[in-house]
Amino acid sequence: MRLHLLEVAAFGPYRGRETVDFDALGADGLFLLHGDTGAGKTTLLDAVAFALFGTVPGARGQVKRLRCDLAGPDDATEVVLELTVQGQRLRLSRSPEYQRPKRRGEGTTTQQAKAVLRWVGEPPAGQPAEGLTRIDEVGRTVERLLGMSAAQFFQVVLLPQGEFARFLRADTDEREKLLEKLFGTKRFADVEAWFRERRTEQRRKLEEQRQDQQVLTARFAQVAGEDVPEEDVADWVMRTGERIRTALEQAQNREQHAQATREVTEKVLAERRAAADRVRRVRAAHQRLSVLAEQKEERDRWADELRAARRAATVVGVAAQAERCVKQLDEARRAEARHAEALTATGFADAEADTDQLRRLSGRLREEAGALAGLVAEAEQQDRDRRDIERFGDTATGARAQARLLGEKLAGIPERARELRERLDAAIDAEAKLGDKREREAELVTAVQDAACLPAALRAASDADASAREAIDRHQEARERFLELRRWRLDGMAAELASRLTPDSPCPVCGSGDHPAPALTRPEAVSPEQEQAAEDAESRAEGHRKTAEAAKYDAEKKLAALRERLRGRDGEQLNAELSALREEIAGLDALAKQRARLAKLFEATEAEHRDLEEKRSKELQTATAAETQRGTLTARVEERARRLDEARGEHPDVGARRNHLAGIVAALDALAEARSATRNAGEQLERQRAEVRKALQRAGFGTTEEMRAAARDESTVRDLEKRLTEAGEAEAAARATLNEPELFGVAPDDEVDVESARAEAEAAREAAESAVAVRQSAAKQARDLGSLAERLAAATERLRPLEEEFAELDALTDVVNGRGQNARKMSLRSYVLAARLEEVAIAATARLQTMSQGRYSFVHSDAAGSHGTRGGLGLDVLDDFSGTIRPAKTLSGGESFLASLSLALGLADVVAAETGGSLLDTLFVDEGFGTLDSETLDVVMNILDELRAGGRVVGLVSHVEELRQRIPTRLRVRKSRTGSSLELQMA
Repeated sequence: MRLHLLEVAAFGPYRGRETVDFDALGADGLFLLHGDTGAGKTTLLDAVAFALFGTVPGARGQVKRLRCDLAGPDDATEVVLELTVQGQRLRLSRSPEYQRPKRRGEGTTTQQAKAVLRWVGEPPAGQPAEGLTRIDEVGRTVERLLGMSAAQFFQVVLLPQGEFARFLRADTDEREKLLEKLFGTKRFADVEAWFRERRTEQRRKLEEQRQDQQVLTARFAQVAGEDVPEEDVADWVMRTGERIRTALEQAQNREQHAQATREVTEKVLAERRAAADRVRRVRAAHQRLSVLAEQKEERDRWADELRAARRAATVVGVAAQAERCVKQLDEARRAEARHAEALTATGFADAEADTDQLRRLSGRLREEAGALAGLVAEAEQQDRDRRDIERFGDTATGARAQARLLGEKLAGIPERARELRERLDAAIDAEAKLGDKREREAELVTAVQDAACLPAALRAASDADASAREAIDRHQEARERFLELRRWRLDGMAAELASRLTPDSPCPVCGSGDHPAPALTRPEAVSPEQEQAAEDAESRAEGHRKTAEAAKYDAEKKLAALRERLRGRDGEQLNAELSALREEIAGLDALAKQRARLAKLFEATEAEHRDLEEKRSKELQTATAAETQRGTLTARVEERARRLDEARGEHPDVGARRNHLAGIVAALDALAEARSATRNAGEQLERQRAEVRKALQRAGFGTTEEMRAAARDESTVRDLEKRLTEAGEAEAAARATLNEPELFGVAPDDEVDVESARAEAEAAREAAESAVAVRQSAAKQARDLGSLAERLAAATERLRPLEEEFAELDALTDVVNGRGQNARKMSLRSYVLAARLEEVAIAATARLQTMSQGRYSFVHSDAAGSHGTRGGLGLDVLDDFSGTIRPAKTLSGGESFLASLSLALGLADVVAAETGGSLLDTLFVDEGFGTLDSETLDVVMNILDELRAGGRVVGLVSHVEELRQRIPTRLRVRKSRTGSSLELQMA
């Protein structure tokens, strides 16, 4: 991962937009970030972390106050970071959530957090060309590309020494928490938790199974009526079952004997009860006959009364009918008198006429009234037609008035529709022009941005040109030096060969064993090591030259592209043109936004015009139709009025005359019917009186009074018949009982002993029921104990493997969690962390030995702590001067810094390998250099030189003055009352 560019705006102490060019800062591979305390050095590192992960490390990320307090209401808080990771260059833009003043009204509103990821160049396969804008998608993509979490990144790329100093002095628990954040051992903690949860679940199942076994054992003891023994429960269960089965057999034998005795006693009891019943029946029959003999005279009197009532019943109906005829004659006479008075009231003079005359007169008047029925209907229609004439007149008048109003409304609509049409056309034209105008606006915005970048591009091109010339000069010097040294070595090659000759050994050139005049070494002779060092220096200078030339080419290419896009225009011209264009766009946009409203208004106007035309036409049609119908009805009413005046005569109207005739006809008919009914009622009375005399003679009564004295009502007759029938049936039943064959020889005075047989049978029944209950109880007990014994055996079989499995799981859980047979008292998570710590100690030792000039080395210990506490995370220091191992807490301030820096660098290597070995091209080291002496600082700087020699860029965050003299490339942070600012310094 290599950083290229960082921009912060309204972030932390930076009020304006500040830019950090890491490509320029990292040209030498090492740069210094310095400034006054509180100026905002660490804030730049926070900005890098925030751009990548949306959060900042340490306590600063907990307060969530990233926005600059000096920022204006319209200043947007933003961090922009350009970097290359896994060969992909991307640009990240993030804004935190913060409160800003409302643009309208008072108070504040929440500005939501935003994140944007854009690809610089071709996007990776499967990624959208327009980039990502969702915060969660940006976070997942960045974490996948980096291969590490935010916590790991903070420790690997941002190396705050204070945390590692605390790490050196921390106890086991605190050190474990710090390592957990770095190495992601949650999965091992999950394994430990899984074992604990599994053991808890298995213990619960085991306890449930044991509880089931205990419940079954207690239930068995309860059914058996015994106490559970402390030992040998299985043998007790078997013995109890045998005892219960023996008791069951004995109960079954007792039950069989009791049932036999019960059957014998019940048979004797049944025989004696039958004999007693026969005596009872004979005695009851004799008693009934004796009672009936005493009631003979009374029964004869009932029979005579019943026969007389039956003779009177033949006459009662005929006499009653005669009485009803008398009443009907009286009612007919009274009705005749009432109808005669009603006829007289109608004004009819001949009310004494006979029935035939009345009927003939009624028929003549009915015909006359019938002739008037049609005229009555016409009179009713005449009234309805006159009302319709008035209604049609009102309808015609209202319709004419409504048509005039609608005509007035229609007069102004065409002009309004024309105006709306013109405005709608203008809005459509504005909408069509907006697309081109907005494209032009985007082009101008890009041009304005390019114009703003032009000065920086000019400086970058000039700086790159100067750097390239300097690199070329240095390379040329190094090459000349290398060629000069090679020439000198070639010149002194004979002396170099002569230095290797020994007496009597053959010369490697001529082969002679004599060496009369070997060449002498010259003062300017060059060794192979010097030649190789010069060649290496020339290679490095060539690499710097190529890098500088590539940077120059990139800067010139960017500058040419900017000038090509600007085409000679400056920022002032572009801004003026952009402002004018935006005013034009605003006017077109406002007009285009009215299109939908104007279209609706125009359609509504046209619809209103059509609706009013339709309504006006309908009103005119209604008025014409109403006037036509009114004229037709008026002529018809006048002609009908002449005929109705002739038909009503002296009455108010035809209906009144018809009703008068109908009343006379009804009175005549009623009087005729009443006189006919009176004559019929008198004739019927005479006939019924003759029937009564004949009925009295047939029934043997002289007068009606005798007949009434003998008559009885129906209930009395039924009661007499019932009493006589019951007495006869009782006598017949008693004699039938005495004549039954089974009662022959049975006397009413015989005695049978039933009570003693009943007592014996009851005693036998109780004994049998008791035996049955005992047998059933014994059988139920045997069944229950058998079932419980089977369930208890099955529960015991299920419990055995559970106990074995739990014992194994319990021991393994203790081992995984650092207890039990775990001699080191290390949990699985601690064991993994101890292995990681050992790797970190090995990697850090290589750094620490170099920094301490071979004196100190890290020593990792996995031994258990004192008093049985957990072990595995011990970290001490081996002092080579004394040969002793001592705690890291005893190191001095400068030594602690060296140890902390070594740990940080070692941890960076281990975590990088842990996350996939991705190359970390940019590192930051934060503070701690002020505790070092000059010699140690030289050693540390050499270590950092080794880091940058591998292609990395190392940034030191410090305010130590000596570092400013040692590091030529610096980024200074200045603070002021209006906010901090950045200044790039190149020596």
